Parts: sequence; structure tokens; C-alpha cells
Amino acid sequence: MKTQRINCISLGCSKNLVDSEVLMGKLKAARFKVVFEDTFSPGDVVIINTCGFIKDAKEESIDAVLNAIEAKKKGIVVAVYVMGCLTERYREEIQKEIPEADGIFGVNQMEQIISQFDKHYPFLPSERMLTTPPHYAYLKIAEGCDRTCAFCAIPLIRGRHISQPIDMLADETKILAEKGVKELIIIAQDVSYYGIDIYKKRKLAALLEKLIAVNGIEWIRLQYLYPAAFPMDVVEIMQSSAKICKYFDLPLQHISDSILKRMQRNITQKETYQLIENLRTAIPEAALRTTIITGFPGETEQDFQELLHFIRDIRFDRLGVFIYSPEEDTHAFRLKDDVPEKIKMERADEIMRLQQQISLSLNTGKIGREYKVLFDRTENNILVGRTEFDSPEVDNEVLVENGFQKASPGSFAQVKITSADDFDLFGQII
Repeated sequence: MKTQRINCISLGCSKNLVDSEVLMGKLKAARFKVVFEDTFSPGDVVIINTCGFIKDAKEESIDAVLNAIEAKKKGIVVAVYVMGCLTERYREEIQKEIPEADGIFGVNQMEQIISQFDKHYPFLPSERMLTTPPHYAYLKIAEGCDRTCAFCAIPLIRGRHISQPIDMLADETKILAEKGVKELIIIAQDVSYYGIDIYKKRKLAALLEKLIAVNGIEWIRLQYLYPAAFPMDVVEIMQSSAKICKYFDLPLQHISDSILKRMQRNITQKETYQLIENLRTAIPEAALRTTIITGFPGETEQDFQELLHFIRDIRFDRLGVFIYSPEEDTHAFRLKDDVPEKIKMERADEIMRLQQQISLSLNTGKIGREYKVLFDRTENNILVGRTEFDSPEVDNEVLVENGFQKASPGSFAQVKITSADDFDLFGQII
């Protein structure tokens, strides 16, 4: 296919973003001009990597596809291809409802997408095209998930858990370091499950030992650590290596025993409290991030009050909340969605108001302290960065005014915190 350029649009999570970066690397290796932009230019071929996780994400994906189709009708773009989680799950429906799409592909069909352009070059890890700022990158260590959480459609979309070999991930990390990556963000649907399929036991700690040895990588961050059967050997490495960010991302979802059982989370309230106590005893300074689902089928006012008490008690450093939405073919889809949407929204709002207060209190306690900060970008005359306790795009940021003589995006600096608000810190470079 003759084309001016291929414009890739990636929606959804960081795991989806890695898939997009791999595809873009393959296309670039096949001698195409590849861009990662929200706007279309005349002659563009558009590839949209969709998300199908929850209702809002599905709607965003459909809107993006329809927007590209409209641009095609106007003669701005020459072709529109759709791929990813949404198409994996609803391929027939999309083909029927959006026949103007030039091709519809699932989550594991990159070679078929490449074949649409009549050229193919063998893919090498070095050909991955990064879309993040050059100083950080995501490393996807596994695909799919073996968990059976009642609300989640990911195993239906992505299939069983498949780990990437340690040596392959170490090689990719070396390539990323050579490109200037300083922060490596480890991702998978369940990072803590890594290795059990190919090594017959959990090997996340062994992987981290290998990645720590890569020169140039200064921070390694773990995301999506499933709380049940938590791998405590990872905590030991976190204690011994300054490279591992003191950051626990635990998607707890709820605390009520009745809801946890309905969610099929394989953990109890008592075990959750014990896990958090163990983590905070081992590494008191570590940041604790979680996500919560409210409005799950059967959630009573008492269940919700238990959840609020839990959040007040634990005082999470970072917390996000999702409103339950029923997903076809999941176990929870068979349960009566008996919490009214209005109540779901009110409960989510109450959780976030509480978290806002907690975050302000925790941030205020940081005033006068010093932190190592990695700067991500500039906004006017302000440098914007993060501590090791914050992941990009989802967590708090550190803002430094007039610091350009001492630091720049992609560099580290020691920052003394001078003030704080609900979700940001303000400081001066030392």
C-alpha cells in the first residue's frame, strides 16, 4: 500500500501501549513513516489500538474509530485499521456496525496487520518505537492472566498468563538503557505471577536481580502486584537495592469479605490487613497505591462503610476508584447488578473526597523534606517531575519553578519540598 505515513493511536492501559510500540517498530523497520498523533494529515493510514476493559473505555475506543472513519469519508485519511482488546472481543459486531473499516484485527495479529502493507521485515526488540519520554519505558514481562476475578474480562480477551523468558527481558532492558531509558516500569496483568508458567515457580525476584545489573537503569518500578500469595522475596530485593522503587501497586478492589468472595479475589480482609502490615513493617517509607471498585453486585451500605473505614485506616498514598460495570461473559455478569448507578457514583465521589483529604495530609507532611526527583517535562517555566513514589500519568507530581539551570527533562535532581496541595508537591532544586 502506498501511503504518506501511518498514524498509530493507542488507547487504554500501558500494556496496550507496549503493543502499539512494538507494532510501530515493525512498521518502521518495514520502511514506513510512522507517527503517534491524535490529529490526522492528508494521506494518513490510521491504525487504532482499542481498549475493551470497561464501558467508558469501550465508548472511547468506538468514538476514536468513528472519528477516523469520518476523516476517511472526508478524504483526509486513506484507510482505517482497528485492532486490540475491543476488536478481539467484539469483532463480528464491529464488522457489522462499522463496515467502512479497512481491516479488523485482534490482540495477537500484528503479522496480519503488517501484511496489509505488502512488506515485512523480521522484528527485533531494538525496533520497538518508544512513545514515552525517552527517559522512561514500560517493560511488559507477561501476557494474559490466569486469575478468575469475577468482574474482569481480560482473561477472555488476552488468554492465559504467558511469561517472557528472563534472558529475553534482560536483553530488551539493555536495549532500552542504550536508548537513554533511566526508569523501567515493569508491567503485566499480574506481575507477581511472573515465571510460574515457564519456570514452574514465581521468578519475579530472579528477574529483578537480572535487571538491576543493567547499566543505565536507575529506577525499576513494579506495577499491578496481585495481593493474594504476595511474593515477599521481592520485598527483600526492594530492601537491598536502591534501584527498585519503594512503591507497591496493589489492586485490592475491596475490603468487605462478602464482596471479596463474590469478586473471587482469593484473599480475605484479615489477610489484606496482614499483607499491608508486613509491607509497611519491612519498608516503612514505601508508597502504597491501590484501586477500588465500588457498586459491585451485592455491595450493601455496610460493605461500603467497611471500605471507607479501611481507606481511612490505611491512608493509602495513592488511590483510584472505578465504578462497577457489568462485562459480558464474566462471572459477575450473571449476578444482579443491584446497586443503582446514582449510588455507585455517590460512593465513588465519597471515596475520592476522602482520598483527597488523606493525600493533602500526607503531602503536607513532606514539606521541608528532600527527595530525588526525575523530571518528565516542562510547562511554561515549571519543571514537572516525580519521586520514586510516583508512577507517570497516574500519581502525584513535583513542580519546580525556575529550575532550568540545574535540571531538565530526563534528569534527576534533589528537591526540597516547600509547599503542597491535594495531589502535587512544590519545591526547589538543592
